[in-house]
Amino acid sequence: MRLSRSLSITSLSGLPLWEEESLPVQDLLLFEVSWEVTNKVGGIYTVIQTKAKITVDEWGENYIMMGPYYEHNFKTQVEKCEPPNQAIKAAMDSLNNNGCQVHFGRWLIEGSPYVILFDIGAAAWNLDRWKGDLWNACSIGLPYHDREANDSLIFGSLVAWFFKELTDQLQDKPNVIAHFHEWQAGTGLVLSRSRKIPLATVFTTHATLLGRYLCAGNADFYNNLDKFNIDQEAGERQIYHRYCLERAAVHCAHVFTTVSQITAVEANHMLHRQPDVVTPNGLNVRKFSAMHEFQNLHSMNKAKIQEFVRGHFYGHLDFNLEKTLFFFIAGRYEFSNKGADLFLESLSRLNYLLRVHKSDVTVVVFFIMPAKTNNFNVESLKGQAVRKQLWDTAQSVKEKFGKRLYESLLRGEIPDMSKILDRDDFTIMKRAIYATQRHTFPPVTTHNMLDDSTDPILSNIRRIGLFNGRNDRVKIVFHPEFLSSTSPLLPMDYEEFVRGCHLGVFPSYYEPWGYTPGECTVMGIPSVTTNLSGFGCFMEEHVSDPSEYGIYIVDRRFRSADESCNQLTQFLFSFCQQSRRQRIIQRNRTERLSDLLDWRYLGRFYMHARHLALSRSFPGKFKMDHLNLTQGFRYPRPASVPPSPSASLHSTPHHSDEEDDDTYDEEEEAEKDRQNIKAPFTLGAESALSCSSSSDSRTYLHPLPSENVLYLSDCSF
Repeated sequence: MRLSRSLSITSLSGLPLWEEESLPVQDLLLFEVSWEVTNKVGGIYTVIQTKAKITVDEWGENYIMMGPYYEHNFKTQVEKCEPPNQAIKAAMDSLNNNGCQVHFGRWLIEGSPYVILFDIGAAAWNLDRWKGDLWNACSIGLPYHDREANDSLIFGSLVAWFFKELTDQLQDKPNVIAHFHEWQAGTGLVLSRSRKIPLATVFTTHATLLGRYLCAGNADFYNNLDKFNIDQEAGERQIYHRYCLERAAVHCAHVFTTVSQITAVEANHMLHRQPDVVTPNGLNVRKFSAMHEFQNLHSMNKAKIQEFVRGHFYGHLDFNLEKTLFFFIAGRYEFSNKGADLFLESLSRLNYLLRVHKSDVTVVVFFIMPAKTNNFNVESLKGQAVRKQLWDTAQSVKEKFGKRLYESLLRGEIPDMSKILDRDDFTIMKRAIYATQRHTFPPVTTHNMLDDSTDPILSNIRRIGLFNGRNDRVKIVFHPEFLSSTSPLLPMDYEEFVRGCHLGVFPSYYEPWGYTPGECTVMGIPSVTTNLSGFGCFMEEHVSDPSEYGIYIVDRRFRSADESCNQLTQFLFSFCQQSRRQRIIQRNRTERLSDLLDWRYLGRFYMHARHLALSRSFPGKFKMDHLNLTQGFRYPRPASVPPSPSASLHSTPHHSDEEDDDTYDEEEEAEKDRQNIKAPFTLGAESALSCSSSSDSRTYLHPLPSENVLYLSDCSF
């Protein structure tokens, strides 16, 4: 069956047309299987939730998600309904009639996709039998005490059982594509293939299981990828059975994908299979009708953060809030993997540089990472109460002052300023001032920490001595809880908070993709990432000079920890030197990169994976023309930035003075960027995987300053 041309992705302005042919979706059913369907656990939830709309737009009612059933999630996130497809209904009835519980409905997210949810607890009585089936199929045994692995086996067995019933009903028309995410869902893929169920299968690993464990244990991961004894490492961490399930799923799938090229290299060593396609993670990007609107949102939300800072630092508010920058790091509390260790060390050096240069800029840094706490601390709550009391006092005095001034002007008199405010007014103001006196430093953390003495962030703050002193130009606020608009301290949602900050800093050591810098980009907020994150690799590949677009990429792959820290410090210090106008220009450029992260564009990689899976599983019915994998684009340097002496050298984060010229035109520069998109970039991972992961392939260009050493390699990362 020849595949017809797709027009569904060609409407994205500025990006090249997609030349691949679309699938005859009316003759197919697409199932996406993940542990995080309606069940928020980690980043995969964001992937499948945000991708749902473009997939539903393409597939309509022929797209169904599959996940575990949890009663609370089902009641709050799913609208129960009957399956529109009779074959699906018959397959579900078969499972329900055999003692299992299967639920169907619409997931109440954008796109409203259909979901099939399997009740794991109701089918647990089959666990021992299914363990035997798994052993007979692939000789993998699961220990009784690993509940997560046992649950994944029950889930996978139910999924495979459903697919067997479904394909028996369909009789090869329509054909079925099943896309599995991560090892928890991979058991269903292994059992489906061992039972020869006629499916086209795709498996995506968002991060290898062993890679997470090794990096969490502070291993020198990327320099020793080819030296690890994989079986031994997995066995020592008591995850050998999980690793075997993951590896079995990878090798059973018709098409294997990863979310980034850095993860593709990792998977090649950890799982011993080269990914067929790299499927980068995207977001649903909403463009404002007026280009300046996101800048207005930045100003509004920055004002909210400033109010928090006024209360938190009362009594020590001897810095100008109009010259204060807000940096932040957010995510799971993985101290080393997320780069919090490198960030804290660079903040210490940044504080030194700002003090030595007598800078009038102050940096307030927020750590938004959930940890074990015992509610808000008293000092933080008191700070917000004092701020509110001062505001009320000022408003009361202002009303009296305004009324007396108004009456004096009505009488035709120039008011005597010494008589407009009486003694009581001065008394009230003096009492308010005395109430703001503080004999201790503003608190570093907003909550009472349960493990205060051993907490990694607090321990390192004690080591570097950043205690929010008056002389410190870098202040730290550790908020060990996710943000909420109902909080009595910082009443903001995460999106509002990000829009109000100036820079997101995510110097991760292990980050298969990295949604946090991606979210900053689509909101027009500059960010710091690394060349060990999927997002950083993606931006290096698609943008000629990422730093000019507000994407600062720290080299953690080919530099020592100290060199990486110096580079990060230089990025932060240069950002502090920018003028307000330069920051506005940079935010405009950052927001323009959001097209690169839109699912309307990145969804094509998933389309390609499905095409490939069908051509491999049903070669007699589906044929696929050769696809030019180098068809793509690359953003040039911004038009208003003067060319550097060498095209290969990255510019510094600090903008040139020419950008302060009034000749800068945002609309004109944006249009030039859209017109100058040009090749090349790589769709698949094969070109990257053919490169050596060893640093021996580097070429050093001399003479250059140590901070500008350039590494040339065949690898794009």
